[in-house]
Amino acid sequence: MTKRVALVTGASSGIGAATVRALAAAGFDTVAAARRVERCEELAREVGGRAFELDVTDDASVAGLADRLDHVDVVVHSAGGALGLDPVEKADVEQWRTMYDANVLGVLRVHQALLPKLRASGNGHVVVLGSIAGFEVYPGGAGYTGVKHAVNALCRTLRLELVGEPIRITEVAPGMVETEFSLVRFGGDAERAAAVYQGLTPLTAEDVADVVAFCVTRPPHVDVDFVVVKPVAQASATVSARRET
Repeated sequence: MTKRVALVTGASSGIGAATVRALAAAGFDTVAAARRVERCEELAREVGGRAFELDVTDDASVAGLADRLDHVDVVVHSAGGALGLDPVEKADVEQWRTMYDANVLGVLRVHQALLPKLRASGNGHVVVLGSIAGFEVYPGGAGYTGVKHAVNALCRTLRLELVGEPIRITEVAPGMVETEFSLVRFGGDAERAAAVYQGLTPLTAEDVADVVAFCVTRPPHVDVDFVVVKPVAQASATVSARRET
């Protein structure tokens, strides 16, 4: 049988890259896509998949990727991220706009471009990497929680709009995951990024990728709608048990 095809956006690092590896191990023909295409190409060589350049904030880039794919069964929306941790009164409008464009409009663009191919597959699956920020709020997080709340609303709406079609919708909402996430959020400040995970054992990108792989390998009649996965030391976005250092 021909392998099922899984496209992963934001595949150049972190959860996206780990998901490509997990899906390749599960028997998928993987397509790793991101702006840093050289990393995707290296990953594709590692797992025996394919790699394409993709900027989810660019209409032409998304359309170009869709044109190059003859068949898609699974789309994992992993592109996105957070910028800043300022209170609302000091928030940077451009940071908010950038987050919305990547996290929300990026999902919209890719979904619209690939929905016909997902329909044609007869067993399509859309997986969106959300966050516990999609249902919680915390001081300084209004920009990021706002976009992740929008992602959550988008996923729940898709479930309603596509009900009756052979397309599953899954949102995976992680808590603390130690990737480049915090480093990017804090503008490359490694010390500040490391402090986010100090005194506890966070999730790894592989932990989240395992959850994604589980969801997309269920029988076609099983739709895992919404999964929250957190480190055992984390109770909420703002409450964690930390060891003394």
